[in-house]
Amino acid sequence: MALQDSFDQLKGFDVASLDVNNIGTWPVLIKVLVMIVLFAAVIGIGYSFHITDKQKKLDQVEAQEVQLRKQYEDKAQQAANLEEYRQQKQEMEAAFGALLRQLPSDTEVPGLLEDITRSALDNELTIESIDLQSENRTEFYVELPIKIVVEGDYHKIGSFVSGVANLSRIVTLHDFSILPEAGTGMTILKMEILAKTYRYLEEAN
Repeated sequence: MALQDSFDQLKGFDVASLDVNNIGTWPVLIKVLVMIVLFAAVIGIGYSFHITDKQKKLDQVEAQEVQLRKQYEDKAQQAANLEEYRQQKQEMEAAFGALLRQLPSDTEVPGLLEDITRSALDNELTIESIDLQSENRTEFYVELPIKIVVEGDYHKIGSFVSGVANLSRIVTLHDFSILPEAGTGMTILKMEILAKTYRYLEEAN
C-alpha cells in the first residue's frame, strides 16, 4: 500500500513545487530518483578522473610489455645462437689474420725500389726522383709511401704505371698528376705519383 500511496502522490505532483530547502517533504519516489541521479553522477565523475587515468597507465604498461617481450625474444634468440656467433667470430678473426699474413713481413724496400726503377727504364722514362716518405703505422700493418717523379710520353707512362701496379709485391698507386714538360708541347709529360707498399706487423697478431 505504501508504494501505491507513493504513486498516487506523483499523479498530482508539480516539479516546480519542489523546495530544495525542505527535501524531507519530497515524495519518496522523487527522493529515490534524485539519489539515483546523484549516484550516477558520482560514478561518472569518478570514472572520468580515476578510471580513465588508470586506463591510460594500463595502455602504457601494455605497450611497454610488448616492447619488453620483443627485447626478451631477441635476447633469447641471441643467447640460443651465442655459440654459433662465437664460432663465426673466431672464423672471421682467423680469415682476417690470414689476409694480414699475406702482406710481406718486411717491405723489402731495396728490392721494391729496384723493381720500380727497372720498370721505368724498361719503358724508356727519365727518372727524376724516387723518394721514400715517412711510414704510417696502423693497428695491423705499416704503410710505406714512395713518391715517384718520371718523364716520358703518354703511352710509356701508362705502361710504367701498369707495370708498377702488377708487381709481385702489394703496391697501390695514389694522388697522381701529369703535366706537359715546359717547352715540349704535349710530347714529354711529367708525372708525379705516390706508390704505397705495406708491411705486416707481427706484434698485431
